[in-house]
Amino acid sequence: MLLLVKLPAQPSRHRVAVWRELRRLGALSLGQGLWAVPDVPVFAEGVTRAVELTERAGGEAVTLEAGGRAARDEQRFRALFTAARSEDWTEFLADCGKFEEEIAKEIRIGKFTLAELEEEEQSLERLRRWHRDLTARDVFGAPEAAEARTRLRNCVAVCEQYAERIFQALHDAGGAQTPEGDAIA
Repeated sequence: MLLLVKLPAQPSRHRVAVWRELRRLGALSLGQGLWAVPDVPVFAEGVTRAVELTERAGGEAVTLEAGGRAARDEQRFRALFTAARSEDWTEFLADCGKFEEEIAKEIRIGKFTLAELEEEEQSLERLRRWHRDLTARDVFGAPEAAEARTRLRNCVAVCEQYAERIFQALHDAGGAQTPEGDAIA
């Protein structure tokens, strides 16, 4: 599916809003104002939102069903789209590494507080949502997806092990903590 978008130059916030929606959707930019996504249901809602944002901003949007003139055109689109998803997965994998490093640092310095655990659980939930979104957009199956699935499982295990250490530390200390990490006698 192709989406042609024409927006007024000012105010720029409208152009940015449409651009963000299309990037969030995983649309492939083919040129100024020309975007493409596979014509599958997972992209329909995002395309509709981009069209609505465009029209509310006084712009014009046209969606077209497109097909390549030759088999190689479809193959080229699949390759471009998959390359974009590979970049997304690579970024996801890097964030998994940061998550694992953060917990390793907290263990190294002995920061075993409920407040820290809550923060790490929020980070893990963000990774889960991101993985879910990327999986939905990765309709052609980028090669990094399998590694990302494994890496997310590892992040879950690392967080669970960290939680066990925190609860053991609380038990050993003979008390509980407030969410700020202060001991309760």
